[in-house]
Amino acid sequence: MRKTFELIDLDCANCAAKMENGIKQLEGVTNASVNFLTQKMTVEADDARFSDVMKQVVKLCRRIEPDCEIVL
Repeated sequence: MRKTFELIDLDCANCAAKMENGIKQLEGVTNASVNFLTQKMTVEADDARFSDVMKQVVKLCRRIEPDCEIVL
């Protein structure tokens, strides 16, 4: 499954790169992309585990960029 999410208050391109690299390392994720300019994040993961993967993604992103909100 592949879904795109809007990001609110992503402050810098460096944080976006850190988020992207971290998401790609999560178990169950096949691909990820975080675009600072469009403020969008695309996550591709296993269909059966997608909601669990997204919980991990939100947790990871909050640790890297506490003010950034993912519109689920």
